[in-house]
Amino acid sequence: MCGIVGAVAHRTVTPVLLEGLRRLEYRGYDSAGIAALDEFGQLLRARRPGKIRELEAYLETAPVNGKIGIAHTRWATHGVPSERNAHPHMSRDTVAVVHNGIIENHDEMRRTLTQKGYQFTSDTDTEVIAHQVHEFLEQGMDLLAAVKATTALLHGAYAIGVISSQEPRRLIGARQGSPLVVGLGEDENFIASDVFALVGETQRFIYLEDGDLVDLATDSLVVYDKSGTRVERPVNETKLVADAVERGDYRHYMQKEIHEQPTAVEKTLDGRVHAGHVLEAGFGPLAEQAFEHVKSVQIVACGTSYHAGMVGKYWMESIAGLPCNVEVASEFRYRKNVVTPGTLFVTISQSGETADTLAALKDAKTLGYAHTLAICNVPESSIVRESDSTLMTRAGPEIGVASTKAFTTQLTALLLLVVALGRRNGMTVEVEAKIVRQLEGLPAQIRHVLQLEGDIERWAERFGDKQHSLYLGRGAQYPVAMEGALKLKEISYIHAEAYPAGELKHGPLALIDEEMPVVAVAPNNELLEKLKSNLQEVQARGGQLYVFADVDAPMESVPNVNILRVAEVDEVVAPIVYTIPLQLLAYHVALIKGTDVDQPRNLAKSVTVE
Repeated sequence: MCGIVGAVAHRTVTPVLLEGLRRLEYRGYDSAGIAALDEFGQLLRARRPGKIRELEAYLETAPVNGKIGIAHTRWATHGVPSERNAHPHMSRDTVAVVHNGIIENHDEMRRTLTQKGYQFTSDTDTEVIAHQVHEFLEQGMDLLAAVKATTALLHGAYAIGVISSQEPRRLIGARQGSPLVVGLGEDENFIASDVFALVGETQRFIYLEDGDLVDLATDSLVVYDKSGTRVERPVNETKLVADAVERGDYRHYMQKEIHEQPTAVEKTLDGRVHAGHVLEAGFGPLAEQAFEHVKSVQIVACGTSYHAGMVGKYWMESIAGLPCNVEVASEFRYRKNVVTPGTLFVTISQSGETADTLAALKDAKTLGYAHTLAICNVPESSIVRESDSTLMTRAGPEIGVASTKAFTTQLTALLLLVVALGRRNGMTVEVEAKIVRQLEGLPAQIRHVLQLEGDIERWAERFGDKQHSLYLGRGAQYPVAMEGALKLKEISYIHAEAYPAGELKHGPLALIDEEMPVVAVAPNNELLEKLKSNLQEVQARGGQLYVFADVDAPMESVPNVNILRVAEVDEVVAPIVYTIPLQLLAYHVALIKGTDVDQPRNLAKSVTVE
């Protein structure tokens, strides 16, 4: 991984490839490269570790221009970040390949190819693809046949783009378990790992299915399925426009996306609630009948989406009265599962391409779950296509690697699901109407809490020299604390951990001193008095407390206890509202630390490998 762009045209494609890479920067990467066939059919390549600007600077001194080319931003899996490990990878100056994913049998293929005389110049799994394609070309195959024969040997996940000096007007793409889209232009065609890369060039896309190969030229486009049969895949018109992923007046995409949350939540709710009811049409045509038979819920997700699922568990059991289990997708995949009849299988993913979540969904379809439902932000994604029903979050493009508006819209979508299932399990009309009112009031409450940014920025100054932090919450606020800790560690690189506040005395209290800031979320609910007792344990040991508390919560600022008041909020939606100040705190601490907020080190936006 992480980003692929390819083009075949009647014009020089280098600017298109570089702009596509820039649009994919949000996904996180450690090196970048480009390869193109020049007017003489010679295969040229340039690669650089670091940011795309390093590649651009190099290209000013050593241009790589052509009317067909591929480009890549890499997020290291095999081999350290370096020029030798950057993509594209080549074989004998004849074949160039870009690749997202992981080839699990690359060691075996490397040994075989080495015995045949191929020399490897990188530590990557990708290089075996280039050499294997070259070998098949030497046997007399054309480029399409060579790529098809190569993919038949690959075990694992991949999206690839391949060009060769032997066929200088042909670009071949293939996918298995890693996303790849085809962009349709006028007398030119493209491939990319994400539509964002190409929205400046076309609005028309084909979303390849697992096992597909695509054969591209300027005037032709042919898709073959995994059996080798020529197929017609639907052409989709994206509504995304080029300036939809611009930062505007905000300092970072993350800050922009934090402030977009009121509008994002409004979009999640639009057309899904009316006259005090949740409208089930938003879940798709199969959902209404499926929901009638749901007896329990299994949620599977990763990272931030997993935290959303944990909040959903509290809601599902306390509001809908349904048993709910939440599991990290990578763990779910590798254990034996006992499926209770009538269990709804719910996946949550911002991108819809999260490898472990997608694999868990595919496994679930063989295990006897009653129905599968995806909560996702990308309509054309693999998880959406694989699920029986979907609820789109409509958060819009999220460029910052640290997720913000995706999380709050996932929570909003989960609460809609809770109500839809709850009314079949005894929820009264009055309770449903009350929750709908709370949902409808969410955007205004989020706008109000965003006004605390100045106060939070002043708090952040006290974290600048810290190396560790604890986050505390109780009930549904515990996963909110987990998400707050994750945001801080992701973008400020401060080690942060979250605990249920009642667990302090069972170990974490040993860490408390004046150098350990403790952040707590304290809405005014039935657990507040319990939480206050836990916080007093911190205060008594010299810990510095930073508490986001309800405006009416009976708490006072005293030495070592800092309180920032959040406007009164209904208990059900409090986890969504209290997420916002934790996002702002992480953002402003990261500014003080001087880190790369939108592209934190070692992280990728869409995790399409295990």
